[in-house]
Amino acid sequence: MKLNIAVLPGDGIGPEVTAQAVKVLKAIAMEFNHLFTFETALVGGSAIDKTGNPLPDETISICKKADAILFGAIGDTKYDIDPTAKIRPEQGLLKLRKTLDLYANIRPVIAYEDLLNKSSLKIKQIKGTDILIYRELTGGIYFGNKTLSDDGNYASDICAYSRDEIERIAHLAFKAAQSRKRKLTLVDKANVLESSRLWRKVVQELAPQYPNVALHYMFIDNAAMELIINPRQFDVILTENMFGDILSQEASVIVGSIGLLASASLSDKHAMFEPIHGAYTKAAYKGIANPIASILSVAMLLDHFGLEDEAALVRQGVDKSLKLHITTPDLNVKYGHVTTSKVGDFIEDFINNPEETNLNFTNIHLGQSTII
Repeated sequence: MKLNIAVLPGDGIGPEVTAQAVKVLKAIAMEFNHLFTFETALVGGSAIDKTGNPLPDETISICKKADAILFGAIGDTKYDIDPTAKIRPEQGLLKLRKTLDLYANIRPVIAYEDLLNKSSLKIKQIKGTDILIYRELTGGIYFGNKTLSDDGNYASDICAYSRDEIERIAHLAFKAAQSRKRKLTLVDKANVLESSRLWRKVVQELAPQYPNVALHYMFIDNAAMELIINPRQFDVILTENMFGDILSQEASVIVGSIGLLASASLSDKHAMFEPIHGAYTKAAYKGIANPIASILSVAMLLDHFGLEDEAALVRQGVDKSLKLHITTPDLNVKYGHVTTSKVGDFIEDFINNPEETNLNFTNIHLGQSTII
């Protein structure tokens, strides 16, 4: 298969983790005789620094022509501490989502057996957790009308949704539930918000089209609590933009690190794959950023194009790295961590030698790779 992939490394740790994802994709291409080409483009703070624009027109053009987009992370502390900044890195990502109509964000949350003790939650609570979060990505409060009074003392953000926006992602979530445990939980705040009441009304009307899927409802505040108390009760979660953002970040506590959570953002024409973590600028270029979320995003990319064997091999490589404790410091204290690039090297090695790869820690720290 031939795929043209736009690579948007972004800011902070984005370039480091994205480099490992590209490394894995190149290994897959070689192993399975595919042709993957890569074109790099600016976005976020790095784009502002060079062009004054968080999403240059050239980047939009590259993304529109690509078969898929591999995204890193955006953000910079210099913008976080300046609420008056008119141009911000995050504007680039929001504009990209809107421009490409990437309305469906899909975030898997899986409690890995070898990492159960890394979570701050009790093992008996999280063991067996396997959740798929469907987050609407181009509507809601992030994209609603924003106002600030002339005196700067009053501000508002509008949360708005249309029936069409709700229907298209709800159909995807129902279909995903059909292929899993056939349970869909709609998370909203219908007791207070009119927009949530529309969500509930529309989803209820669609439910008869999926008679084999059990539909459940949960308010966002209760869902946030239940996600910690009993995450195994969830199968597919469907929710609006901001609620989905909050819940998926919270879910990182279950798996032990936000550096493990991948995502896909889809429209009818375009597909973007990215880790859900931020730029974590303070950790940039120290070799401590976890690349696994970005690498798992590669697996989602391969799945999207029907390359299931290839995606499975990537996930097997990730599983092996976790089992052998070949991980970055967010996951590996007891055995001593390895660097961002060494994690990528190991998974690349595994793809090339799935039955043989076994790197011992001495050689990893020496910067060597030994196949036994």
